Amino acid sequence: MTSQPTLTKAEDGPGKPGEPGSGLQAGLKNRHLSMIAIGGVIGAGLFVGSSSGIATAGPGILLSYALVGTLVVLVMRMLGEMSAANPTSGSFSAHADRALGPWAGFSIGWLYWFFWVVVLAVEATAGAKILEGWIPAVPQWGWALIVMVVLTATNLASVGSYGEFEFWFAGIKVVAIAAFIVVGGLAVFGVLPGVDSEQAGLANLTEHSGFLPNGAGAILTGVLLVVFSFMGSEIPTLAAGESEDPQRAVTKATNSIIWRIAVFYLGSIFVVVALLPWDSQSIVDKGSYVAALDSLGIANAGQIMNFIVLTSVLSCLNSGLYTASRMAFSLGQRGDAPGAFARTTARGVPRTAILVSVVFGFVAVFFNYEFPDSVFLFLVNSSGAVALFVWLVICFSQLRMRKIIQAEAPEKLVVRMWLFPYLTWAAAAVIVFVLGYMLTDTEHNGRTTVLLSLLVAALVLVVAVVKQKVTARKALAGKD
Repeated sequence: MTSQPTLTKAEDGPGKPGEPGSGLQAGLKNRHLSMIAIGGVIGAGLFVGSSSGIATAGPGILLSYALVGTLVVLVMRMLGEMSAANPTSGSFSAHADRALGPWAGFSIGWLYWFFWVVVLAVEATAGAKILEGWIPAVPQWGWALIVMVVLTATNLASVGSYGEFEFWFAGIKVVAIAAFIVVGGLAVFGVLPGVDSEQAGLANLTEHSGFLPNGAGAILTGVLLVVFSFMGSEIPTLAAGESEDPQRAVTKATNSIIWRIAVFYLGSIFVVVALLPWDSQSIVDKGSYVAALDSLGIANAGQIMNFIVLTSVLSCLNSGLYTASRMAFSLGQRGDAPGAFARTTARGVPRTAILVSVVFGFVAVFFNYEFPDSVFLFLVNSSGAVALFVWLVICFSQLRMRKIIQAEAPEKLVVRMWLFPYLTWAAAAVIVFVLGYMLTDTEHNGRTTVLLSLLVAALVLVVAVVKQKVTARKALAGKD
């Protein structure tokens, strides 16, 4: 049993980032945080991975996105409640440390770090493929190296540099999707002049074997295929610690998550399945968004979408490196990682945490090119279910943190979870159900992903428990 955790009073460290003794600086402006919050929920997976979901569930994929979107809204509400009360660069890992014990903060923090350094390799490779197609004189590995080096330099410069790059990357994504929804929506309702869109219409939602052509069970399979494209919605709560007004930033990001998911995910997917029959071969061959643009007769649709996907990849790389380094920084602050991770430069940049994270990213990129079907496949699968683990830990942390906040600082409950504790328990039950359902999924690699992720989680948990016992013994020895 751990002792009753207490709220940490935020003190004015350098730059006043909102956590005690921190060398981080408040270099993120409100416009940075606003765009990070809007764009953080839009990953490259939305553009790249939606095709398989549509092929599996047909128009019913809208229900899959709605279910996962609702779950993300609930989890973000819980995280928002805790982060608004105590903004910190460690976000849910720091909250778990206080609410559940050091073992929980250690475990979920390192698993989350592991997830993002693997994502760095995945996204760097995806971006390199697009760039090589445009400029084949530079080999793919060369482009991956260039992209990683440039974004590492950006993150090393200052948190403001990260924020500025992310502001423009996210801005391009937001404008592109908004334009897609408007143009596609006009075509769906037959009011787009000068565009050949005869096959577009709401009839595509019910024709071609109906709204659920592969049965209601396909909705759950669709959930497995789309759930991981939502990872990243928690980034604003980590970045808030380096903003001018952390509490306001967290509150704003939490309150806006509903319309962000409704517009960017449900809105754009609705346009895709209404523009084209779900079983159109072009969706499989070209990808859902490219096929949708092609159906409107828009010239160079493939290249336009490649540019948007590249922007999303660079955004994900930029945020992934930032997120991994801040989690490593927080772990270093709490003694769960080498102390060097918690040191910052004069500009408030955790240089060591960034460099260590990017080195592991480079190693993963190397494995992707040299051992794609063995080592790298293991890395991807063993980190695949981390998103669900993170969400589950957030649920259990919030159940306990609510009582702690109410007892010690009730005025800090500026964001409250709805229908507490019933919706929290319901969200936790849904996450457990999804993990269980993944164990039955052999067609889309769900079982392998869960089992390998659980294996890695178990190893990290063992290290956490051993570390906690050693720390406790040293504390007792010090008292004697």
